Amino acid sequence: MASGREHFGGRAAVIMAMAGSAIGLGNIWRFPYMVGEYGGAAFILIFILCSFILSFPIFLAEAVIGRKAHANAIGAMNKLAPGSFWKVLGYLSIITPTIIVSYYSIVGGWSIEYFLKSLSLDFGEFMPSGWTALLFNTIFLGLSCIIVAFGIKDGIERFNKISIPLLFVLIVLIMVYSVNMPGAEKGVEYLVKPDFSKITGRTFAFALGQSFYSMSLGMGIIITYSSYVSKDENLVASGAGTVIAALLFSFLAGFAIMPAVFSAGIAPSSGPGLVFQTLPHVFTGMGASSSHWLATVIAALFFFSVVVAAMTSSISLIEVGVAYLVEERHMKRKAACLLIFAITWLLGLASVFSIDIFGKVDAFSSNFLLTVGVMLVVLFVGWKMDKEDFREELTNSGKVNAKVVGVIFFLIRYVAPITVLTIFISNLVL
Repeated sequence: MASGREHFGGRAAVIMAMAGSAIGLGNIWRFPYMVGEYGGAAFILIFILCSFILSFPIFLAEAVIGRKAHANAIGAMNKLAPGSFWKVLGYLSIITPTIIVSYYSIVGGWSIEYFLKSLSLDFGEFMPSGWTALLFNTIFLGLSCIIVAFGIKDGIERFNKISIPLLFVLIVLIMVYSVNMPGAEKGVEYLVKPDFSKITGRTFAFALGQSFYSMSLGMGIIITYSSYVSKDENLVASGAGTVIAALLFSFLAGFAIMPAVFSAGIAPSSGPGLVFQTLPHVFTGMGASSSHWLATVIAALFFFSVVVAAMTSSISLIEVGVAYLVEERHMKRKAACLLIFAITWLLGLASVFSIDIFGKVDAFSSNFLLTVGVMLVVLFVGWKMDKEDFREELTNSGKVNAKVVGVIFFLIRYVAPITVLTIFISNLVL
């Protein structure tokens, strides 16, 4: 461990932090509408397979890079492949999360606005752009940067230790209510009964893309967070815990949202607006037809969950750039957070005032930047990095079964590049 460098305090802290990066809007906002658009239970089955067969090994590939170097994304590549082409991976790992957080924080701002609206069940029309959106985006981004400014242990680790268990409690409460709504059984059936006739090439492409998004792959987050992991920590166990936590939360979010959607007679394929356009109508209808106070409580709990989920991911995205500025540019952490705040706020201005630009930036990040980043990671670990270094990091010097590590390496070296390339081409032509 680099001298004077912070690190996470044990496996629970590592899993909470990694799960915090994975559990976010990708699970509570993106996953339900992707399920609704691309095949319901059939999409979920493919999503599960992608998560364990591809995303988990790729997660470990990024984790190996981070812990081996104990440095930020650019510093890691300078250590592991000095003066080579692979510095591109380091720079991309800084650029991608900076772009993502510039529009991700806008959705975080929407979630704050909708939480406040839920207190009176007065949602009005969904207006995703304008000065109000800018105000709430600024608040959300500022709060996220303040948490990161407190550091790894006192900021990120402490926030995740509170927020992740809280998120699970909140989403379970909402799910219990949702599945007991009149007509909710159709939503449950939609999530558990596969219709394989709905599977297309897009189903596979978007299931893998959602898996990458859910696991924070290709964003530099896992590289950065793993650099704070002790050499004694079992990366395979921590990675498995993170994957299971992210999958579990995605499923809970699906069961919290889809039964309510079906109960209200709304099409599950309503797209990205499912949470912010559709569910307010569900909650408002609940308030009109039954107990107003109960509908208010459920709505407030739901949108508060969205706020917390958005923030657990935003702080991890911000930390990638902050780590680079602190270690490579020798800035104070608070000054680095202020600079990242200014850069991402300015980058997000166009997206705040144009939902069209927002969609294009999201598509460019998800379909291009993340895919290229993941491809570079698997090529570097599978073909450039010393194989013994990889084995040493994953086996913890013999504590993890060598055959398991061999299978993981095979998936990273051969299966992942072919699959990622196929998905990249599919995203361009489908």
